[in-house]
Amino acid sequence: MENERRSHCPAPHIATSCEDCTVRLVSVCAALPTDELFALEDLAHQITIPAKQTIFLQGEEADWVYSITQGVVRLYKLLPDGRRQIVGFALPGDFLGLAMGERQAFSADAIEPVTACRFSRTAFSALVDEKPHLLRRLHDFATHELTLAQDQMMLLGRRTAEEKLVTFLLGMRDRSAKLGPASVTVRLPMSRQDIADHLGLTIETVSRTFTKLAKDKSILIVPDGVRLMNLSHLAAVSAA
Repeated sequence: MENERRSHCPAPHIATSCEDCTVRLVSVCAALPTDELFALEDLAHQITIPAKQTIFLQGEEADWVYSITQGVVRLYKLLPDGRRQIVGFALPGDFLGLAMGERQAFSADAIEPVTACRFSRTAFSALVDEKPHLLRRLHDFATHELTLAQDQMMLLGRRTAEEKLVTFLLGMRDRSAKLGPASVTVRLPMSRQDIADHLGLTIETVSRTFTKLAKDKSILIVPDGVRLMNLSHLAAVSAA
């Protein structure tokens, strides 16, 4: 079963070179000029992970690092009592493995089909040692991750369910805007239970809050997510 879980296959329909990658400019790879990309290409294994398959598990040896090029990944910790806390969602351009710890600090599952460039942790660390500008880029990513973690702590604090959900939706909109034209439609491939586990709410509360926002005409629920209908109101709720 473990071998079956690890049997990531070469990914179809993805860039054949780093230079052709559609998310290169928002990923760690952006630190490397075109004439240095070959060194990264030599280390990369392009893989695809089917929807609902585990990429790695909390506590296992961190032999690989990943640059997500397509799809959304669920990042979560299992608490001692068996409960799950979703610590975030990785989008295209995100890099998994920045902590460079000996063991994975959390688990990662593909919410939908995901493509990624996978690198041996040892080989990638050696490349970073040779490329100071790549190290600086990794530092920028680490700083961004720390900011997201701090924002998540505030989100789980003394905020109402509506404030939490609205802040989450606006955050997903802002992150997605880095990958293409800004849009009022926020794609949400994760389940309502995923969102609840991320925000520290029950699924019933999340569903009621979505319904309330829709009745208030703040959002319009569409098949693949939500459309933000009243941005000024949503921004005011998030800033409360």
